[in-house]
Amino acid sequence: MKLLSRADEILMVAVACVGTGAYSTPVLAEIHKRGGKKLTVGSLWVSLDQLAERGLIRKRMEKRASGKGGRAKVYYHLTPRGVRILLRTREFSSTLWNGVPDLTHYSGN
Repeated sequence: MKLLSRADEILMVAVACVGTGAYSTPVLAEIHKRGGKKLTVGSLWVSLDQLAERGLIRKRMEKRASGKGGRAKVYYHLTPRGVRILLRTREFSSTLWNGVPDLTHYSGN
């Protein structure tokens, strides 16, 4: 059974939550909002490119408007395969934690 690493899961959830406007800035904000680790834009791009190479997300470059400065934006969205693996990962986590007693006061002794 193919599952995502926790880091890939966090990235893909962020892309899914941002939706159609998923480019680096809102994806980083979504990761931060959800309590994920702080990433640089560069490391985010590398990770998103790796997910794209694996066929889990698709990226689309939008040409910048003429006369405007700045970089062209790259937008990301989940592929059908990415959605399937993300759902499988969520189901696995849910099953894994189902029935685990409250660990708040667990001492390990």
